[in-house]
Amino acid sequence: MYAAAVADQLSTPILDAESSNLLQSISSHGGYAYVSMATLAASGDFRAAEAAREMAWEQLHSGPWHSVLPVWRDAYSMACLHVAKFHYRNGELKDALRVLDMGLIMGGMLLRKDLDSAVEIISAKTRENDDRCESFEKSEHNLAPEAEFDKVEVLQFLPAKSLSCKTVVNKSAPSMEAFLREHFLCGSPVIISDCMTHWPARKKWNDMDYLKRVAGDRTVPVEVGKNYLCQEWKQELITFSQFLERIQSNGTSSDGPTYLAQHPLFDQINELRDDICIPDYCFVGGGELRSVNAWFGPAGTVTPLHHDPHHNILAQVVGKKYIRLYPASLCEELYPHGETMLFNSSQVDLDNIDEKEFPKVHDLEFLDCILEEVTYWWSDTGSSAVS
Repeated sequence: MYAAAVADQLSTPILDAESSNLLQSISSHGGYAYVSMATLAASGDFRAAEAAREMAWEQLHSGPWHSVLPVWRDAYSMACLHVAKFHYRNGELKDALRVLDMGLIMGGMLLRKDLDSAVEIISAKTRENDDRCESFEKSEHNLAPEAEFDKVEVLQFLPAKSLSCKTVVNKSAPSMEAFLREHFLCGSPVIISDCMTHWPARKKWNDMDYLKRVAGDRTVPVEVGKNYLCQEWKQELITFSQFLERIQSNGTSSDGPTYLAQHPLFDQINELRDDICIPDYCFVGGGELRSVNAWFGPAGTVTPLHHDPHHNILAQVVGKKYIRLYPASLCEELYPHGETMLFNSSQVDLDNIDEKEFPKVHDLEFLDCILEEVTYWWSDTGSSAVS
């Protein structure tokens, strides 16, 4: 009986080792009520575990994200682990997985290995159960069916003057030296082809069955609405399967398109991280890799015209993406927002330009391109882009 009970426990060695120090640190920042609940949770009180998680959640939303004390992010991870343990013990695997994903998305780094380990164990058991029950129906089609590029048809959906001026140069697997000299140092954007054929994602990510199997029960943050500049825009937390269902239904919910945007998905879901390779071009110039994020949305998803603070290499795995680039020297002519949170975004809607309000935009020169599957696109920090 004792051996069986131990087998039904999630192992959390870092939490066990760091719990005392973490609780002491939380207490020193005024989290006395949290410490009381977390202590009860560790001794087997499920309601106390939920209460501790709610307390930490409130702290995470007490102000701007950058102002949240790191200790409260670790506190949230701790509470998520306690709650997940109860769900796991009761055989509530999907509930446990959702709680752990919340810990990965919102929590700190101290207990990250415990969260990853627990997710790996529960994901494996969930897949075993799903395989027995054959819960996933076979997809009738791929995520993005293969289709020939029809420029005339595509232009009907793109902003005015698209693909009519200068286009981004396309090069096949340039050497590191050539990329550094001809593009990185002089800030010249480029499409790089013939460098992603070895990626497992090339075939796997167009297979709905594969995506559901490895990530279907995982919780991810998505954006809902036309784009982040619209008043009706909002964020939701849904399972990846729910997200894929929206993609299949043309990507819409009652509130508009659903988009997984700029999320560190590969830090959260290890199986998807194994499907990609970091391009060597990311390390040209001796800089550090800032982040590896995912963008995943239905046809017609639009990102407003904006300026990024760092260099970008965008790898297109499935589908096609339109990109337009304006020189950074034209920033003022693109009418940036005055608000602090949106200072890097233009007020101009390229799909419907108000020429009375934004008279300078119409005649501005730009580069653009269609980024197709299995190609990279590189741009420096001095470009404004819309996709």
